[in-house]
Amino acid sequence: MSEREPNSEPQSNSEPEDASRGNVSAAPFGIDPKLLEILVCPLTKATLEYDADKQELISKQARLAYPIRDGIPIMLPEEARQLPD
Repeated sequence: MSEREPNSEPQSNSEPEDASRGNVSAAPFGIDPKLLEILVCPLTKATLEYDADKQELISKQARLAYPIRDGIPIMLPEEARQLPD
């Protein structure tokens, strides 16, 4: 019976790793729509638009484009790109 316990443990350990890998691989293809619903511009508190081509979240009111790096939105104004007028 002790032989079964070690066999079952690696299987249960590999499942969460597979699940986390799936989340990581999905990140470059876009941002979670639920996350986009709750994120706002830290300066204006306005909603953001997702630019999939540039991987940025756009705040039209602040005229800033917040980068998305490795699927993670960087919501720091000092990291944002200034948008042209």
